[in-house]
Amino acid sequence: MTLTGNTQVLTATPAAAVAPAPTRRPAPERLVFLDALRGFALIFMVLNHTGRWWMDGSMRWSRYYFIYVTMAVAAPIFLFLVGFCLPLSLSRTRGASVEQLLPTLWKYTKRGGRIILAGLLLNVLVFPEDPFWSNGVLQTIGLGIIVAAPVGLFLGSTGARALVVAAAVLIYLAFAWAFAPLTAWVGAHPVGSRILFLEFPPWPWIALVLFGLVPGALFVEQSDRRGRSRYMLGLAAAGVLCMAWLYAYDWWAQTPYRWMFKRDFILNIHWTPRGATVLWVIGVTFCLMTVFYYLAEVWRLRMTWLVTLGQTALFLYFIHHLIVLTLVHQYLHQIFNSWWRYGLANLLLMFLLLGLGRGWIEVKRIYRERVPPLAVVFRRA
Repeated sequence: MTLTGNTQVLTATPAAAVAPAPTRRPAPERLVFLDALRGFALIFMVLNHTGRWWMDGSMRWSRYYFIYVTMAVAAPIFLFLVGFCLPLSLSRTRGASVEQLLPTLWKYTKRGGRIILAGLLLNVLVFPEDPFWSNGVLQTIGLGIIVAAPVGLFLGSTGARALVVAAAVLIYLAFAWAFAPLTAWVGAHPVGSRILFLEFPPWPWIALVLFGLVPGALFVEQSDRRGRSRYMLGLAAAGVLCMAWLYAYDWWAQTPYRWMFKRDFILNIHWTPRGATVLWVIGVTFCLMTVFYYLAEVWRLRMTWLVTLGQTALFLYFIHHLIVLTLVHQYLHQIFNSWWRYGLANLLLMFLLLGLGRGWIEVKRIYRERVPPLAVVFRRA
């Protein structure tokens, strides 16, 4: 699952109707709520970046808390959705032979590789002063797809799912236990640390991708709308408990740095949630998923603009850096140190991104209609 990944689930086919030979499956139903949620996360990520680059320290603590909350919501949703959506698209491979699975794995390997290359290109265009090999969230998402896709093929049993959750927890706990020596290693290896431990590093963030596989697999198993609705309500209940745990823990432990980066892991000047914050991040993700599920799938609200942002999130994530940082901040030297001016500037930016997203969808449609796939070209040759 990419920033604009597959959000499709197949209608179950009765076992008696399955033919021995492979057959072409019907077109899947698109789950609008995942596109809408991805669009919501994109807005928060854009706000996080404009909060950093369109305001300065004179905005004091209000800006600080704004940056913290938008970061804690946006990127974890994207990474969780990478794992959650993979079982939806992999569901069509159930019962396939090894020969049929290899092309599927190769497809996800190519998809992940393209996203990694997009992240490296973003470094070249937007951060030319930094080494192009520096890690970023796109590289972690791409690697997450490559790692999680084969795991997603083996989630048919409760034991396998428990094993994946346990592996995700252990990956995160190993990072927490190794934090002190990792901090020393980062200081001694500036080049290697930019590859391995910069923005949302694969260790430990791939743990969130792996964790997302299990709720996604359970969602696929729900055979009808009523079952999916009950499942999402259970997910929301778990999310509320996770969020409540943060507040209860802070009250009990008298946490001194609430809603501050100091309470979490800061490695190589980049953030990773610690302890109770991890549960809060997961809880917010679960609750937002349920809200958007009911808005889109139960109450049938269209939310076309959010869906457009979600379906073009990879393109818009890339292009908004050029607008927000390169054009407005570095070239035009604009700063919006008042909340109403900042809000108006972001509103105009969202309209621009929405227009670009709709244009990108149209460009892709025309390309698909007028440019034949390579396989067709070779067959004609």
